[in-house]
Amino acid sequence: MSIKGERAIVHMDLDTFFVSCERLLDSRLNGKPILIGGTSSRGVVASCSYEARKFGIHSAMPMKMAKERCPEAIIIKGNSATYSKYSKLVTELIAEESPLYEKTSIDEFYIDLSGMDRFYGCMKYANELRHRIFRETGLPISFGLSQNKTVSKIATGEAKPNNAIQINHGTEKHFLAPLSIRKIPSIGLKTYHTLCGLGVKHIQTLQEMPVDLLEHTFGKTGVSIWKKAQGIDESPVVQYNERKSISTERTFDRDTIDVKKMRAILFAMAENLAFQLRRANKVCGCITVKVRYSDFQTKTLQKTLPYTAADHDIIPLVLELFEKVYVRRVLIRLIGVRLSHLVSGHHQMSLFNDDEKKSDLYQAMDRIRERYGDRSIMRALGMEAKTISRSNPFNGEPPLLLANRRV
Repeated sequence: MSIKGERAIVHMDLDTFFVSCERLLDSRLNGKPILIGGTSSRGVVASCSYEARKFGIHSAMPMKMAKERCPEAIIIKGNSATYSKYSKLVTELIAEESPLYEKTSIDEFYIDLSGMDRFYGCMKYANELRHRIFRETGLPISFGLSQNKTVSKIATGEAKPNNAIQINHGTEKHFLAPLSIRKIPSIGLKTYHTLCGLGVKHIQTLQEMPVDLLEHTFGKTGVSIWKKAQGIDESPVVQYNERKSISTERTFDRDTIDVKKMRAILFAMAENLAFQLRRANKVCGCITVKVRYSDFQTKTLQKTLPYTAADHDIIPLVLELFEKVYVRRVLIRLIGVRLSHLVSGHHQMSLFNDDEKKSDLYQAMDRIRERYGDRSIMRALGMEAKTISRSNPFNGEPPLLLANRRV
């Protein structure tokens, strides 16, 4: 039981989510080593079953290496539409049962149950929710319960597969001490190697180090790492809202019916918004196109899609929606695009796409934009929106006006 004023934060994570979804569709996959990801020799592992992990396989490993380690593994390209569908089912169940929850990725959630012990019991409540998710979706899910997000997330990792752990108030340091420093969420590979160079491999060593030393080595990040090693994390659970979005609109100085130019502007809008998603490590699950006619009648059309931040998914759908929503063939005053249903998860951008060149192209273009500006590099059709002459209705002004950016 928690005492008054204590927080109770649950971290829930669907176990080997992509693999579990595939097993729901084909029970013959149960108990077998499964690899999800690019099926070509240049592909990478997006997810793997626990049976495959016994061979030292992990996500982001080259598929060729994974196949060498486990030749009998079953390789599945994966279907992002299926995974998006099951993610939304789980989200709906958590939203129905939780007073406050935050969805941080396609398969990961935080739930704030602070004060629940006065009425029911946080551990019991979270366990019943976990059992309901498994019963109604068939997806195994694990959780950790503690007084903060960091300890709960680490506890979830220790609870897996398909189990739960509660870390009582006051026992956080004892729980964390024997674990590897890689368990701390904010420690990436580079930081891990730096700490190993200092002789730090377990959290207990971090706990015993002077905070000034970590601050000198890593700056403010070092202080954050030290606090997390002590089991201290005051970050709140941020209410998840499916309607969170980024959008852009363009109001013309003079109304127009130049469809070619409008398509070019929409192309540029969609390309820029997709970049904004990737920069924020977000993916979207819904696209909306808006058209406002000269008589101020406004029409919108939206369509859901598997979570993505890829140009080749977003741009064609934006143009398709424009063709469907622009039906009056009269002068247009404004056009706009909105990407919504945002969640964290840049790794889902091209997870099951064997075309490594396309992925490399996005990364190269994004690096140029980060260095020289959002519109320093554009595709040819988008450039048409940038080179409009001063004599036409667009008056040569920049085609993009980002609005309501809330990522």
